[in-house]
Amino acid sequence: MLRVLAVDDEEPALEELLYLLRADPRIRRAEGATGATEALRRIAGAVDAGPDDPAAIDVVFLDIHMAGLTGLDVAQLLAGFAAPPLIVFVTAHEGFAVQAFDLKAVDYVLKPVRRERLAEAVRRVAEQVGDRSAPVLDTAGDQIPVELGGVIRFIPIDDIAYAEAQGDYARLHTATGSHLVRVPLTTLEERWRTRGFVRIHRRHLVALGRIDELRLDAGSMSVRIGTAELAVSRRHTRALRDLLMRQTGR
Repeated sequence: MLRVLAVDDEEPALEELLYLLRADPRIRRAEGATGATEALRRIAGAVDAGPDDPAAIDVVFLDIHMAGLTGLDVAQLLAGFAAPPLIVFVTAHEGFAVQAFDLKAVDYVLKPVRRERLAEAVRRVAEQVGDRSAPVLDTAGDQIPVELGGVIRFIPIDDIAYAEAQGDYARLHTATGSHLVRVPLTTLEERWRTRGFVRIHRRHLVALGRIDELRLDAGSMSVRIGTAELAVSRRHTRALRDLLMRQTGR
């Protein structure tokens, strides 16, 4: 049974969220706060009192755009607590999903909030609260959130064959399709270097394990990944060849 604090500076939105939360049988108590300052005060008091106190909070359902401190600011402050509550972001803005999951959010729910979607977020929270001894999934490390038809879904990084730069965005290519995320390719390169991704061109970042063929033609190099053939720039040619040779043990 979860103890919830919902935070939104728009009272009608807060009341609607509380109504939906209180209707869920997995929630013991759902209270509201109309701003970041009030929320932080109540959370700090709950953390100091301990998990068995009547005022304890298991999870905060947190709006992002609020007057004063934003929801992201609140999450960053909570990260410094010894035992902070879990966080679910509830927002009308899809563009902050990556930052939200970098802050270890359990879920990211888009407004207007649908009962079924909120129930899924509650399920995810309940799983984590139900076994505090289990390590919390590092969503930002193992998956990346993408927006599909107004719903944030999670794509395992291991499913991504390559990423393609599109300005300040990147298009992620998997065996089943592609997904556009609001993250520069250089950021993905830094984050995924230890997961076997390598830059082969200013436009492409590829998973080494997904390369099917390495092709040489008149001094130029390309790789084949499934049906896609991607050029390797001259500056990356030698490094890629050395990596592939080491990978095959040659």
